[in-house]
Amino acid sequence: MTDQERTDFIFRTVNTPHQFSYENGITVTHVEPGCAKGELVVGPNSINPHKNVHGGAMATLADTVGGCCACSKGGNCVTAGSSMEFLRPAHGAKIYCEATPKKLGRTLSVVQVVLSNDDGAEVATGTFTFFMTGDEK
Repeated sequence: MTDQERTDFIFRTVNTPHQFSYENGITVTHVEPGCAKGELVVGPNSINPHKNVHGGAMATLADTVGGCCACSKGGNCVTAGSSMEFLRPAHGAKIYCEATPKKLGRTLSVVQVVLSNDDGAEVATGTFTFFMTGDEK
């Protein structure tokens, strides 16, 4: 599979109605080998009682974009573990995520994520470990 075919496959798989992330306002916007980007459109269902973006919404964004990064050079994956650091309250129309690999492996991949708001301020960071399940079907 070429890099473009892999990117198209990821977009078709993730940015599709009835996918959890898509139905919760998340879109993967960019995938290339070793990098993925996405965004969360902030809406009434992604806000916590303090009127900030809910940590779970940001974790879902990070997990989705991180998984796309882990698969950006081939294969499929499932999340094996994660750690998030919420740096400041998040608000704005969108939250953006960029994922880069610490290690892309045959069995395990480790991905670093950085989330930022409309002003470009970092609102959260995280590390995700993915179990690589094999080739695309």
